[in-house]
Amino acid sequence: MTEKPPRRVTVTRPRTTVPASPRVSTRTDLDEQTRVGVLLLASLRRAQLRLAVVIGSLLVVLLGGIPLLFLLDPRFGAHRIGGVPLGWLLLALFVYPVMCVGAWWFVRSAERREEDFTELVDRT
Repeated sequence: MTEKPPRRVTVTRPRTTVPASPRVSTRTDLDEQTRVGVLLLASLRRAQLRLAVVIGSLLVVLLGGIPLLFLLDPRFGAHRIGGVPLGWLLLALFVYPVMCVGAWWFVRSAERREEDFTELVDRT
C-alpha cells in the first residue's frame, strides 16, 4: 500500500488572534520618556559631555602650558619683543584667539551632534 505524500500548505500569515502592536515613534518615546527615549537622551548627553571634556582638556593643556613653559625654562621669560615681555604677549595675543577657536569648535560640533540626533528621531 502506498501512501500519498502530505499536501503542501502555504502560510500567508501567522495564526494568532492577538493584533500586532503599532510601532510607537521615537518622538513619542522621547515625549513620554519611555526606556528608549531615556536611552536616546542619555546617549546625546554622553556625546555632548565627551565633546566638552575633550575640548576643555585641550584648552587646559594649551593654555596651562604657557605658565608651565615659563616655570620650566625661565629663559623664555627673559625675552622681550618691542619692550614687552614674551609672557605678556603670549597671554595677550595667544590666549583669547585659542579660547575663541575652542568655543567655536565646541558650538559647531555640539550643533552637529544635535542635528544628527534630530535626524535620527525624525527618521524613525
